[in-house]
Amino acid sequence: MDCAETATGSPEPVAERIAAKALAAGLRVAVAESLTSGAIAQRLGAAPEASSWFAGGVVAYAADVKFKVLNVDPGPVVTARCAVQLASGVARLLGADLAVAVTGVGGPEPDEGHPAGTVYTAVWQASGEQVRHDVFAGDPSRVVEQATLTALDLLLKAVNT
Repeated sequence: MDCAETATGSPEPVAERIAAKALAAGLRVAVAESLTSGAIAQRLGAAPEASSWFAGGVVAYAADVKFKVLNVDPGPVVTARCAVQLASGVARLLGADLAVAVTGVGGPEPDEGHPAGTVYTAVWQASGEQVRHDVFAGDPSRVVEQATLTALDLLLKAVNT
């Protein structure tokens, strides 16, 4: 068990807690990933009874995939707006009640005028959306890990509401 996954105070990994809450609430969950390249979906898909609550995800690494598949407005993709549009787009595409999305700059070089480690995470649900902006330190793999854990934590908070 990854110690970072239990940072919220529970002995259960975050994905297991999301699974229990989503099942209890009858929610269908989806993910849209750019920077994290499927890491969030991998954690959710490995959680208990995932086939009952996890709709799946879209890895939209290339900008044109974001635009064409998830209806993100053309333009910069390292933005809060893009994160929200990724989340709402995947929710619509997969028929989900709740979706999380991540976009950003893993590094090691800056991109779109943002330093390496810049991450935008959005959670979408019918009642509204939430966006978080972080700048994580570390090499690209560490940035992806931190972004993944942040997305799971935001998803857990959303499934609790």
